[in-house]
Amino acid sequence: MKGFRDFLNQGNVVQLAVAFVIGGAFATVVAALVADVVNPIIAILFAKPNLDGLVLTVNGSIIKYGSFLTAVIAFLLIAAGVYFFFVVPYNRLQARTRSAAPAESNTRACPECLSIIPKAAHRCSFCTAAVEPAAA
Repeated sequence: MKGFRDFLNQGNVVQLAVAFVIGGAFATVVAALVADVVNPIIAILFAKPNLDGLVLTVNGSIIKYGSFLTAVIAFLLIAAGVYFFFVVPYNRLQARTRSAAPAESNTRACPECLSIIPKAAHRCSFCTAAVEPAAA
């Protein structure tokens, strides 16, 4: 039981759960947007009250391509939303953290005892060994 609890407490499992819940909520919002806003606007072009009503009858078979168009529109909106609201900001944040060059340290390790001493030091304050000053 302890191993399972440790597995659940790992950061990536919690992040995955949060992403799953947010993704489900986002999909619900986009599905409502498609059904209540986008479908009526696009359906005006086809003179139908809803894209789901678009059907094609061939030799007695009914092809409901309106439902497919609704699913495609919902997918494209979800993909665009995820890209512009999550991927782009994440990439910008990553680029900002990568581009920040680390500041040069004013310290170095003593060659005798490996303690941290100033670069300009002539003698280690820990082991009192004589050291050559590092170039600035």
